[in-house]
Amino acid sequence: MKTIQVKTKLGILEGESKVNSMIFRGVPYAEAPVGDRRFKVPMKKAKWDGIYEALEFKSQCPQADPTEGFYGKEFYTDPKYPLPPQSEDCLYLNIWVPKKEGKFPVAFWIHGGAFDHGFSSEMEFDGEKYASHDVILVTVNYRVGVFGFYADPVLTKENTFHTTGNYGLLDQIMALQWVYDNIDAFHGDRNRITVFGQSAGAMSTQALITSPLAKGLIHSAIFQSGAGVENGITRTKKMSDAYHTGDLIRKLCKVKNVNALRKLDASKLVSILPELYKECGGLAFGPVNDGYLLQEDMDVAAKNGRIHNIPYMIGMTSEDITIEKGTDARKSKFYEGCMKFLELRLIYSKNPCYMYYFSKNLPSDDAGAFHSSELWYMFGTLDRCWRNMNARDYRLSEAMITAWTNFMKNDDPGAQWKPYTKKEQFVRNFM
Repeated sequence: MKTIQVKTKLGILEGESKVNSMIFRGVPYAEAPVGDRRFKVPMKKAKWDGIYEALEFKSQCPQADPTEGFYGKEFYTDPKYPLPPQSEDCLYLNIWVPKKEGKFPVAFWIHGGAFDHGFSSEMEFDGEKYASHDVILVTVNYRVGVFGFYADPVLTKENTFHTTGNYGLLDQIMALQWVYDNIDAFHGDRNRITVFGQSAGAMSTQALITSPLAKGLIHSAIFQSGAGVENGITRTKKMSDAYHTGDLIRKLCKVKNVNALRKLDASKLVSILPELYKECGGLAFGPVNDGYLLQEDMDVAAKNGRIHNIPYMIGMTSEDITIEKGTDARKSKFYEGCMKFLELRLIYSKNPCYMYYFSKNLPSDDAGAFHSSELWYMFGTLDRCWRNMNARDYRLSEAMITAWTNFMKNDDPGAQWKPYTKKEQFVRNFM
């Protein structure tokens, strides 16, 4: 392996040097949230001496085994891409950089997974295609499940920001701040960072563009299958609801207070999830209106124009989450939620906004254009997929990567993809 070194504000990183790109894996952006730092806001990473080897992907946050069920076969069981170990020491990011001269826009990817699973180095994610299109890709780990979203009144009093329940989102913002502060060392343009994510990653992205803490850090945003207004799934938890979930967590763990919860083995906090979901119904975790990171409901903020005034792209798949098989997703609340978001932007902003619809039925089974199906295409990782992809699939993948990276470069995805306007509600169909 050929290596290359880059000097950041925290110290020297050593990454892999390939023919057309440089890859820095497992870059620490915060101190490890372990021991008594469990359930605390992230702490900035301290400077290091010497050279930090950023050559391997780091641990995923403790979570349930993802290898069973539909998504197990789809993303998690290929032995060529083994799952990383699990550890609460998980606050790392990965960077793919074009190996050429220039100043490059930055794509900041937030993975999905219902806020209780997922990680930044899943086999469907890769930055080689983005680097070949002159865009830097950053993928980030954040705390999930109980570790990232446990809320407790004691914790609210414990920290100077009086926040609880949003640790995973605070991790994302700290990672975003790290990128803003250091990406120039990789020839990145800190003033052109596009935050994008899918499913819980899209909800996270909507939380970030609603939060005052991320103001000035985000140039544009892309929401994939999760964001919108009144779409049936995206909502901001009230603090009282988050506290109630916290009560259930302590009850299921058979402990009385947060100090006892901090002492439990991480596996215990994962093992209670099936019972927790029975009690909660629906998503147990997600963005909380804590008065710090989020000061109001995300839908309310969008309706009143109190979100970041930046360019947006939003969309979904034709057999997405909540869409009943055989029905037209374009008549769904989920689809209408995307349109409502864009219609509100037309009222409050002159920045361009775009909508897409992914309706390509994936080959080799009858799953169709399922929730997450577009990931293989917009990351250009079809070669890693078990499905029998053909030339048409590869052309579609290239079209999506080109559109995504064009948007990141100049706020315009190109290829006759028109902005969404009141007069012409244009939706790009990838099929």
